[in-house]
Amino acid sequence: MHDQPTEQATPRAAAPAARRATPTSPSSSRMFASYLANIEQLLDAQRRDVALREALDLPRIAVALADPQLRVSVEHVRTWCEDWIRPPGAERDAQGRDYERLSRNVIERLTQPAATEAVPMRALRRLQLQRHSRVPPHGFSEWRAQNLPPRDAETVQTCTALLEAARRWYARSAVHDAVVQANLARLAVLR
Repeated sequence: MHDQPTEQATPRAAAPAARRATPTSPSSSRMFASYLANIEQLLDAQRRDVALREALDLPRIAVALADPQLRVSVEHVRTWCEDWIRPPGAERDAQGRDYERLSRNVIERLTQPAATEAVPMRALRRLQLQRHSRVPPHGFSEWRAQNLPPRDAETVQTCTALLEAARRWYARSAVHDAVVQANLARLAVLR
């Protein structure tokens, strides 16, 4: 009689490499990335007022994308700003106060009655127009922000903080949010 090897006696062979579950990389939205790159290009071109207007739309766009009906409320915009404008760990350094001040200024501007609408159509339309953009993101040249008058320096700082917040939001939350991804897909096919 031959002894049959049992599962307990013989270690199970490792699964072949092809069958192992590989982590999938998160999807990226070319439309959203192009919108952010466009703001950086506006800053590079020294069109700071236009860049600021576009950057101030980022919290409303993010809140709208996270809502199934693309709706925005003042409270959700306030919460988004509080959650995302200050980077993690900023409360422990000197820049934490700067981010807090920036967040407070952005919230004040965005929560004025004239600044909010149920569905931010203008901002979403501008986002949607970026879906065919072929310009690769290249980032804002920090050297251009040096030696600016205080008002322009504040504009660049606000735009940069909002761009960083939008990137953090997308990478850490939106990329995994089915509602956001469905809304981005919906905007990409709507004409």
